[in-house]
Amino acid sequence: MTRSTADTGRVWFITGAGRGLGRAFAEAALAAGDRVAAVGRGAAPLRELADAHPGRVLPLTADVTDRAAVFAAVDRAVTEFGRLDVVVNNAGALHMGMVEEYTEAQARAQMDVNFFGALWVSQAVMPHLRERGSGHIVQVSSVAGLGGFASTGLYSASKFALEGMSEALAMEAAGFGVKVSILQPGGYWTGLYDGIVATAPRPAYDGLRTRLAEQFAEGSVDSAPELAARALMTLVDSDEPPLRLLLGSMVYDLAFDISERRMATWRGWERVSRAAEHAVPAPTTPV
Repeated sequence: MTRSTADTGRVWFITGAGRGLGRAFAEAALAAGDRVAAVGRGAAPLRELADAHPGRVLPLTADVTDRAAVFAAVDRAVTEFGRLDVVVNNAGALHMGMVEEYTEAQARAQMDVNFFGALWVSQAVMPHLRERGSGHIVQVSSVAGLGGFASTGLYSASKFALEGMSEALAMEAAGFGVKVSILQPGGYWTGLYDGIVATAPRPAYDGLRTRLAEQFAEGSVDSAPELAARALMTLVDSDEPPLRLLLGSMVYDLAFDISERRMATWRGWERVSRAAEHAVPAPTTPV
């Protein structure tokens, strides 16, 4: 069952709203008659969005890795619009390289945007949503949140961290009437690939890189961001949104494949797993 949004005029807070999925999400919300606090690092695309929808878009230039800037942006959005109804943590970056190749700075930069940025936004909006006793936080994860893949290990790590934090947040927020959902999209033509940060390649992985490049060339077909936006609108219109929503047939099939393989492994090692547990009284001396 879904509720009509025609007479509610929801207020959205969307990060990474200047392009790609974030822009598609903002435009879908505006088309539904809602208002949007659009957050991004570049002022021009946000201003363009605001000019196209006078009085219904608040452009906010901010870097989500800056915790103080995030809190200031949230406070300004609440001051301008009076409340927040839907928060979409969409800002993200894609770093590629073998795990061994990452420098400390590169590894931290990947986590700063994809994990800590979403954490700061979640922390900043929760007091406002708690006070109103309603709201919906949508965390944009990825197919990489389903499993680790060669050459995107740190990207997967950032999405695994996001999903673990978001599962806990969902439990903590539920008692206040606040909902949390995790989007797990596949490939979309968003410009994400244009900003890829690559590690310095080590020759030892040349063969693997060649095989991966061949696989990507054979099967990499992405979709229009508007399809993801349509799914998001269905999600936030739902009275009982799921904790997770897969976006795309590839991701849907892969999720089941990964889950089934994991379950088969767990069953195959059940005896060892169960043998590792046998409750005993607390030791009388430190172990």
